[in-house]
Amino acid sequence: MIFAWMVLLAVLSASFVVFPLLGKARDQVIVADSTSAVLVDQLEEVQRDLDRNVISEGEATAAQLEIKRRILTVARRAAQGPDADNRGGRNGLFLAAVFVPLFAGGYYALMGSPEISSLSFADRQAERVEQQKIVDLTDKLYARLVSEPGGGASEGWMLLGQTFSRMGEYQRAVEAFEIVANRDDATSATYSMLAEALINAEQGIVTPKAETAINMAMELDAANPAGVFYKSVALAQRGEEAAAHAMLLSHLEAADGFASWMEPFVQQANQIAEKLGRDPITLSDYAPISGSEPGPSAEDIAAAGDMSDEDRGEFILSMVDRLASRLEEDPNNLDGWIRLANAYRVLGNNTQALSAYERATVLLETIGSADQRHEIVRKALTELQNQSVEE
Repeated sequence: MIFAWMVLLAVLSASFVVFPLLGKARDQVIVADSTSAVLVDQLEEVQRDLDRNVISEGEATAAQLEIKRRILTVARRAAQGPDADNRGGRNGLFLAAVFVPLFAGGYYALMGSPEISSLSFADRQAERVEQQKIVDLTDKLYARLVSEPGGGASEGWMLLGQTFSRMGEYQRAVEAFEIVANRDDATSATYSMLAEALINAEQGIVTPKAETAINMAMELDAANPAGVFYKSVALAQRGEEAAAHAMLLSHLEAADGFASWMEPFVQQANQIAEKLGRDPITLSDYAPISGSEPGPSAEDIAAAGDMSDEDRGEFILSMVDRLASRLEEDPNNLDGWIRLANAYRVLGNNTQALSAYERATVLLETIGSADQRHEIVRKALTELQNQSVEE
């Protein structure tokens, strides 16, 4: 059945090309006749202007010669036939109209898979509905922030900027991050996210404005992995590959154990090393990949089961506080920040959950988009955004 539809569409497509070409010769003859008539009228008009002394005799002679030359040119083309100038082009279109559909059909017959169904309409519709929902919620959050006294909470603008970045609307993300960057509570993460949005808006080019944001991020926190990473990109783009390579290696050497940001650092360092003719490095050269942070012990879990609701709540809070304290000592632990954010959400502390997810987002900036943690954090931020709009 699908082949029948393909043949029908091919015939219709060819007819749209062929039929106009069949009538083109007749149209060209008509155009030639009308052109000659116009030129004759112009010739008579020049003579009338000369008789009325509107133009000089020299000007009239020059104009008449030019018009007569055009009349002769039109006459020659008509004598040679309407196809003289473009017969080759029309022949090419005829051949394309006939053979392109035939070639396409033959290729699909050999290489295509008509038995494989396409993405169902329901799936596509559900995806579009979800995308539209995100767009609507984003617009609502923007309207709410703009209407709030004082320009809206910085956390809301940061969330909005991250959402715009995930949607690929980098210029709007820049505008959202700049609002927070101009405030006293701007952090290193604020500037590194602003820098990333600026770089993405320029298709990967580190502009002077983006480098200014990078420098601010590193000034507030010299250990910010995103700031160091994008600074190395800026140096490499300026031709300072050796300095960029040294910066990456220095940050890797200073790491206290494995951290998620180290993988993209190694990849970037090796790309630069190839240009410099240096040996590649591996992640194991700097830190063995260790296991995840230890959770509560069996004794802790057993003790929690015997507690009252109030004591159990205090016990959980103490565990969360211990995790937060460990992360202050090891701020590059991506998985730790995600666990802390999840814990805050369970406790109903959305403000601190948002802050923890933002720290995780900063660490994710240097990790490939295929990493599933991007999706985990994205969904969590979207849910927090929905709750913020509904409140």
